[in-house]
Amino acid sequence: MAACGNSRPARTPGYVPLAYLLKSSPIAFDPSSLNQIPDNPHPSLSVPTYIIRVEDIYFIVDCYNNQVIYHDNLEDPLYRWQVMTNDISMGHTLASDGEVYLIDDTENNRILIMEKGKNDNGQTIFIPTQEFLNIGNRPHYIIYDEYTDTFYAWSSQSGEMYLFRHAKGDSRVYLTDVRSIPSLAGIYVRSFTIIEDRVYFVSGNASIIEADLYTFEVKKEYPVLPEMAGMIQITPIGDYYYITISTDITGNQDYATILRVKKLEDLSTGNYEDVYGNFIGGGTPYYITCIDDKWYLTEHRIPGHSIWSFQVKDNTIINVTSVY
Repeated sequence: MAACGNSRPARTPGYVPLAYLLKSSPIAFDPSSLNQIPDNPHPSLSVPTYIIRVEDIYFIVDCYNNQVIYHDNLEDPLYRWQVMTNDISMGHTLASDGEVYLIDDTENNRILIMEKGKNDNGQTIFIPTQEFLNIGNRPHYIIYDEYTDTFYAWSSQSGEMYLFRHAKGDSRVYLTDVRSIPSLAGIYVRSFTIIEDRVYFVSGNASIIEADLYTFEVKKEYPVLPEMAGMIQITPIGDYYYITISTDITGNQDYATILRVKKLEDLSTGNYEDVYGNFIGGGTPYYITCIDDKWYLTEHRIPGHSIWSFQVKDNTIINVTSVY
């Protein structure tokens, strides 16, 4: 795999909230309203975008159903899942450090913050406690990076990254920095990927941009062919970069697929492998996440096949299973 620059600097020390741009706004909420936890009211997922496990709980961001649902296993049917929140509009991702849970409320330009608790029946609940309003233009992708002890939230159409932190043992969250890639302002960018001290942006600008994670200085740009311009995410797995594609440069979803390539430089010459045939194909693959020894893919446009699991052994895709 292509080199990712120098190794990271020392780990970022624990946050002390002395210097910051903004602190979160508290949300008034009565936890007793969750003594009866609402079950998932929808019989199927509608454009699920993200699946993640935090500690022993799984979360699915069910984008077009405007909700995040959670459960303790992936075997039970969807109606057995519980609603974490339905107070979002077209959210895409969730990230957590085990203390706070940040959700991108995409169409409301908001970051919603929730915390885990117990109701009067001893059941696990998630309580909305804080929020940040006016966060960019359609915040679309958020992760927690343990090495820098920072939540990175990407504004998908303004080329801005919002950095959030909190002190250990204190759940109050602070906006500590806003960084930008000026060339991505006004271009739809669905995600980013942190690899060592670099951050990679896939975009509708027919290229992948590699920038320094700590300064956001652009280090390299990798052009891609028009048919893969509508990229969604890049994920390093084994010796390859796996890239999910939504559309070509004109927005045509007929070009939706999954590609993999060993060197990003090879994308512009067509020297890559299409691996969507390992799945049914014909849908629109979205985000890929890793849980234990399996990879999970969210997908839409294929009824009954919204979330897949798969493994990769010696660069061979195996054990492809439809989860939901």
